[in-house]
Amino acid sequence: MNKKDIDWSNLGFSYIQTDKRYVANYKNGKWDEGGLTDKATIEMSECACVLQYAQTCFEGLKAYTTADGRIVCFRPDLNAKRMADSCRRMKMPVFPEEKFVEAVIETVRANAEWVPPYGSGASLYLRPFMFGSDAIIGVKPANEFQFRIFATPVGPYFKGGVKPLTLRVSDFDRAAPRGTGHIKAGLNYAMSLYAIVDAHEQGYDENVYLDSGSRTYIEETGGANIIFVTKDNKIVTPKSDTILPSITRRSLLHVAAEYLGLEVEEREIPLSEVPEFAECGLCGTAAVISPVGKIVDHGKEICFASGMTEMGPVTKKLYDTLRGIQMGTIEGPEGWLQVIV
Repeated sequence: MNKKDIDWSNLGFSYIQTDKRYVANYKNGKWDEGGLTDKATIEMSECACVLQYAQTCFEGLKAYTTADGRIVCFRPDLNAKRMADSCRRMKMPVFPEEKFVEAVIETVRANAEWVPPYGSGASLYLRPFMFGSDAIIGVKPANEFQFRIFATPVGPYFKGGVKPLTLRVSDFDRAAPRGTGHIKAGLNYAMSLYAIVDAHEQGYDENVYLDSGSRTYIEETGGANIIFVTKDNKIVTPKSDTILPSITRRSLLHVAAEYLGLEVEEREIPLSEVPEFAECGLCGTAAVISPVGKIVDHGKEICFASGMTEMGPVTKKLYDTLRGIQMGTIEGPEGWLQVIV
């Protein structure tokens, strides 16, 4: 298959317009058939609900070229389920989960020339999203909605690739108890923008957020879940009702237990315990795993034994194994790879 003439190995994580995107509309209580379009712009009322009250949610997943030349997506059924959960919480109509997976397949097939080649380190990022599209001036849910998926080729999420990151403990809150931290709502990310820009201006790569109730326990960062490795190689990850349930984290925990034979634990992790861990990493669709070298808590540096030059040994095994499954060089559990072409 011919590929676009792109310097794949030097791609950043930014938007590049591709050929096709998927669009479906909800009106009068039902979804239309949906389909592909060339049009990359959206027209709607100036009073559209999404513009007034941020009624929108989204997902993120990737398509890869495997070692044997197939194009695959990683566990899109879980993205479909998570988006359905987000829609219910946001009082939006659920886009049928089977139809969601079909739309992903259609979008990738239509943009197959944009899927980076195997070994390039790049991937085709897919952004499914939904928003309230009709004019709403009172505070209430929209009546009409649009579901879309666009695709864009991307490189590493963090500029340094696998270079360990420096995080800071944020004074801001990411999510409120009984709020929307457990779903992928656009408003969650809007409220984090001030904090992430401030972190970058202060020389940090990301924020670590604590639980907003007691400001005692580690939750996650602005764009990824967080995992720790103990000195005896146990994988520990925060457990909280306000954490977004990461598909990558869920997959990594399975890999740790079933492929690497490591003990896995999900529990509350107090900030005071963090210095006891040997390794730390951020996990999510965009980054897979990015190693963390240190966390700065109001001037106090918490440095991990894995250091600031490379991934820790356990984190690297997790990364290599999951990437091997995604790339087709390691046989994964049944259903983890959705073959597109």
